[in-house]
Amino acid sequence: MKCRKCTEQLEVLRQCNRIRLRCTGCNKEYQIHEVASDLDEETEKLLERYTVLIYD
Repeated sequence: MKCRKCTEQLEVLRQCNRIRLRCTGCNKEYQIHEVASDLDEETEKLLERYTVLIYD
């Protein structure tokens, strides 16, 4: 999945009680609901590993 800001790859970032997606290029962080419509299959598979996603 690509960053909306700079088109670099997004990675899953686990922080205490929340999951975010962070750009490997510009380090912008996205909440899951911000990019939910853009999720690709690979990213969805990664997120399936987490039993609870907290939207804050």
